[in-house]
Amino acid sequence: MFTDMVGYTSLTQSNESRAMEVLDRHNRLLRPFFPKFNGREVKAIGDSFLVEFNSALDALRCAVEIQSYLHDYNFSSKEEWRINLRIGIHLGDVIHQDGDVLGDAVNIASRIEPLAAPEGVVISDQVYDQVQNKSDLPLVSLGEKSLKNVSRPIQVFAVQMPWEAHEQQTEARIRHDAHRVAVLPLANMISDPAEEYFADGMTEELISAVSKVPQLSVISRTSVMGYKNQAKQAAEISRELNVGTLLEGSVRKAGNRVRVSVQLIDANNDRHLWAENYDRNLEDVFAIQSEIAENVADKLKIRLFEGDVQKLRRAPTNDPVAHDFYMKGRSHHYEGSERELKTAIGYYEQAIHRDPRYVDPYLRMAVAYSSLGFHEMMPSRDAITKIEELTRKTLQLDESSAGAHLMLAVIRLGQMDFSGYMKEVQLALELDPNDVNARGLLAVHLVNLRQFERAHLELRKMLELDPLSVETMNHVATQYLYSGETDKAIELYEKILAIEPNHSFALGNLGLCHIRKGMYDTGLAEVEKSIEMEGGGSPNSLADLPYALTKAGELEKAKEVVAQLVRRYEEHGIGAGSVARGYAAIGEKDKTLEWLEKAYNERAPMLRTFSVDFNFEGMQSDPRFKAFLKKLGLDFG
Repeated sequence: MFTDMVGYTSLTQSNESRAMEVLDRHNRLLRPFFPKFNGREVKAIGDSFLVEFNSALDALRCAVEIQSYLHDYNFSSKEEWRINLRIGIHLGDVIHQDGDVLGDAVNIASRIEPLAAPEGVVISDQVYDQVQNKSDLPLVSLGEKSLKNVSRPIQVFAVQMPWEAHEQQTEARIRHDAHRVAVLPLANMISDPAEEYFADGMTEELISAVSKVPQLSVISRTSVMGYKNQAKQAAEISRELNVGTLLEGSVRKAGNRVRVSVQLIDANNDRHLWAENYDRNLEDVFAIQSEIAENVADKLKIRLFEGDVQKLRRAPTNDPVAHDFYMKGRSHHYEGSERELKTAIGYYEQAIHRDPRYVDPYLRMAVAYSSLGFHEMMPSRDAITKIEELTRKTLQLDESSAGAHLMLAVIRLGQMDFSGYMKEVQLALELDPNDVNARGLLAVHLVNLRQFERAHLELRKMLELDPLSVETMNHVATQYLYSGETDKAIELYEKILAIEPNHSFALGNLGLCHIRKGMYDTGLAEVEKSIEMEGGGSPNSLADLPYALTKAGELEKAKEVVAQLVRRYEEHGIGAGSVARGYAAIGEKDKTLEWLEKAYNERAPMLRTFSVDFNFEGMQSDPRFKAFLKKLGLDFG
């Protein structure tokens, strides 16, 4: 048996010290497998092993177990630490000489090994003859191969590893799932670039309309917007989003007129299913969206009942100016900073002033206040008061609004009504199974209860619905971080930063990941850099620093940051929960409990996350902290 590490030569050229560490890890991981299967390590040649076995079946079983182990290892490892092997096995006579083995059999094994895929195993026809009825895995012929310095062609077979079969089955299933739909960003045909928000807003509303069609799983806005202004083929988008149907088109607005052109595409074979142009007045944009959704249902052979049609045809407003204000607000909302959230609120207020019965601006304003309150950009009590007022108005206008029930869940959380919180989250999911935010709130709740296995199911569903969204990846990564899946969190945070290098939250939490893995200097530098990128940081972000400093052995600096958090609270009246986190990190238990009570009285929304917050690790055995968690509905015995 010959093994060889994929990409090792290029690693030595780019980072020799890292390459030596990887090689050492490779050697330590592989060597225990050889004697387990009656194998003898003949020699190690750089990043390769030559191993001799008593039987072909032992050699095959050893190779499969090695690759299976490394497949799992690589799944949870950072990219630079992953070990990908190719393995080749041949059966034949050898000459033993001074502890080495020589002969054609050794040469053939070394020549067929490069024919394996990364994480793959290939065998010669002689090995195949010995194991074909004894292997649990399929053996797939690669045909006859002419090998260097080998007189005759050799029939070579590849072992189909378990994950390869699973991936092929999954890919085939998804490839034929026409009911997984992506609504791509409508191309902006508007002459004024300042009105880009209108095309983006129409895209989002079309996604919402199509999502109301029963039996459809519709990819979320945040994932599809990455395809804006990209000229990718249908097959490529289908593969990246795991969808079988694409809806694409364009929008043009001139005065009071709008033209929307759309086409429905079978992504499996790039076949057009339907196309239409709509020329209407601006007040008819919602009718256009509902007609498109009904046509999608028809072409995908989904039966709509009367209730479904009524839901699709219900226009949220008849005032195009109110609608325009709302779309402008939403475009600012997605920027996420305190300034942009407050600008969005101003536009939502103008939309409501134009049409007091327009539901969407009330709901979006409630979401904006929720963000301001959670990140302690405004006093939590003030935020909750606004959320309550806006949610109550939303439900008066539309009691079936899934988003409103999510906001009601936030309110119940602020009231410490945890059973009510779960009831509203589950109701929101019943009203809209495609709602990524509802699944996110459910996952957070399960993580806080330390029901990690159930939480991870919801996290995977979130990534299925919103696979390319930085926002969703960030949420999922954070829950992985606080549920102990540090390597999975690192993988997602690094993916986020590859897309958005200035994503301060992802960088800060990546720093926490590295600290959790004992890389204190690296982690601390990343946390500090993230706070610098935020211009000093919100109280919540700044409260990560005492933990990082304490772990890095800089307790006095950590105490200075806690004092800074206290001063911020005294000046602005926000951040009691962050102060509690800071005191917990530096080990001042009495102060921690004092500030926890203050945060509880102020209904700080982050309180329930403290059950898994690293800052409170030193408090876990304190009966007073246990009693506090019990008061939060987090009783772990």
